Amino acid sequence: DDPLQATPDQTLKDLLTALTNDPANQVVIISGRSHETLEEWLGHYPVDLICEHGIWLREQGKEWENMGVSDASWKQKIHPTMDLYVSRTPGSFIEEKNYSLVWHFRKVETGLGELRSRELTSHLKFLATGSGLHVLEGDMVVEVKPREVNKGRAAQIWLQRFEAEFVMAIGDDWTDEDTFKAMPEEAVTIKVGNKSSAARYYLESVDDVRGFLGKLGPAR
Repeated sequence: DDPLQATPDQTLKDLLTALTNDPANQVVIISGRSHETLEEWLGHYPVDLICEHGIWLREQGKEWENMGVSDASWKQKIHPTMDLYVSRTPGSFIEEKNYSLVWHFRKVETGLGELRSRELTSHLKFLATGSGLHVLEGDMVVEVKPREVNKGRAAQIWLQRFEAEFVMAIGDDWTDEDTFKAMPEEAVTIKVGNKSSAARYYLESVDDVRGFLGKLGPAR
């Protein structure tokens, strides 16, 4: 119910350790989470991090880079509308990141949350018209962020910086579609959940992804 409690478990940590133990692998984690959260959870692993849908980037062993986003004054316009929907929707709450706002409805009564999310999305898209903002509908969330950054743009930066013989991208959210579209034609792209996607392949669940990744570690 609390997104900050959805921390990486030991199984995931073991998978990351196995993948990064192979010097041929470069692991890049792309997330909508804040860079402070990803730093706390995974900052000590030899992985590259892309956070807040591509606003913050960090190569392993280096400092954080901001993708040129510095103005968050738009929050003053958007926050009151989200507050209104929190007051109208018991169980919903707002998560504030450096350069985005997220309305969560995972704890809201089934049916009401979906109804309110559609209403809020429509309201926010009207407010965002001409403001350079993008309204995202994710997994039990509605998020507002600057339009000029997305996961795909950040992924392209990595593809340009690091030449690779093999590229694979896995994601479960519709915001990951930007990543799939940014991949080279020969890349292996995998959607988690059998939904319409730009990805070439799919895996049914998180457990399937973990089983698949477990086979990619160093040969035993």
